[in-house]
Amino acid sequence: MSNVAAFDGKVMVTGGAGYIGSHAVLALLDVGYQVVVVDNLVTGFDWAVDRRATLVEANVADDDKVRAAIRDHRVRAIMHFAGSVVVPESVSDPLKYYRNNTAATRSLIASAVSEGVPHFIFSSTAATYGNPANVPIVESDPTQPINPYGMSKLMTEAMLKDVAFAHPMNYCALRYFNVAGADPQGRSGQSTVGATHLIKIAVEAATGKRQSVGVFGTDFPTRDGTGIRDYIHVSDLAAAHVAALELLVADPAASHTLNCGYGRGFSVLEVLDAVDRVTNMTITRDLQGRRAGDPAELVADNGAILSALPWRPQRDNLDTIVQDALAWERKLAERQGR
Repeated sequence: MSNVAAFDGKVMVTGGAGYIGSHAVLALLDVGYQVVVVDNLVTGFDWAVDRRATLVEANVADDDKVRAAIRDHRVRAIMHFAGSVVVPESVSDPLKYYRNNTAATRSLIASAVSEGVPHFIFSSTAATYGNPANVPIVESDPTQPINPYGMSKLMTEAMLKDVAFAHPMNYCALRYFNVAGADPQGRSGQSTVGATHLIKIAVEAATGKRQSVGVFGTDFPTRDGTGIRDYIHVSDLAAAHVAALELLVADPAASHTLNCGYGRGFSVLEVLDAVDRVTNMTITRDLQGRRAGDPAELVADNGAILSALPWRPQRDNLDTIVQDALAWERKLAERQGR
């Protein structure tokens, strides 16, 4: 049950024209929150922003524009999704990630503090754990990123912790595992050109946009030699953000760091098998070597989020995730005239 009536102001969603951000916008709007989106539209799309929201085209590091938007729209909470997310690219171009993820977020947090925004929800990642010693992973496990992407997010978590101690702001850092799927109503989905998400790539292959799907690494110490990930439906993840916001509002003195996953993992080959099942066809698999910065297995222990929030997954079935992703991919193909 939403506590939107107790929330006085608007929610700013940075990166709200992107994949996960656009779903968070929908989740907020659907329960009655007022939303202002800040996005520079470098990787996002203006058409992905629901018309019920206000779009401000700006970089989160543009202090003047961001602070004006906070004031003009009476922003009382920020959900921060803007940033760069491709692990192999972070290895080859680390400075881009420290600029876009860490330095830009430092500017955004400074704007929030300057304008008195009391609540901040951060899009973090399981990449903060690196190669975990234990699976499933709990929030108290060591954070030892093995790529600049994970480190750039961990540095932001550290900033938020320090800022929450020094200023009247609380935060929730949500550590995502592998996000996939699309809005079941077909309102948004993964639209990024050149996306690296496995399920996105697989449904592109299923709709003829790709000839094959690369399988990067067949010699991991896993049940079939391919990497294992905990896949969470993007709509479930968006719902978790709304619940996290309401947790912060209910207790302004407390901050939280929570895993976002289902607590079970699927290998790359198992995911491709699911796509084959759903499409009744066989996706061509291109077996290749491991990519830099890829751990063998990432699976969440989600006990903390289930305890802290009233949130419960609604679409935690691999075939359902694939079906929603496939439906969106077909809709995208129609939009692009294919």
